[in-house]
Amino acid sequence: MPVDPVFAADLANDLSAVDYVRLLHLFRQDVTQLSEAISRAAAAADEAGFRRAAHGLAGAAGAVGAQELEAACRTVMAPGHINEELAASAERIAALAAATLADIATALDRAAGR
Repeated sequence: MPVDPVFAADLANDLSAVDYVRLLHLFRQDVTQLSEAISRAAAAADEAGFRRAAHGLAGAAGAVGAQELEAACRTVMAPGHINEELAASAERIAALAAATLADIATALDRAAGR
């Protein structure tokens, strides 16, 4: 499951409805922008740019309980991750980001009462 349901439920209970929805919208924007930055950096073999974007995405993922996405980003930030692996890592992160965004869309629908 892309977003830990217990973490998500706790987050929804800890925040006001407005703040919870705002956080999910911000996360959705961050995931989209940072995933695109990761893909661009991988295509350009820009290891530093890749790691910066992965760092930002790991933090955003951790804030909403997207543990698998966070772990994938932290893996590519580790020393020893080489340029030849950037494209494969970018694809894995993109797939996890897409699954996470689907969970976020469902959470937004629930918050809107749909």
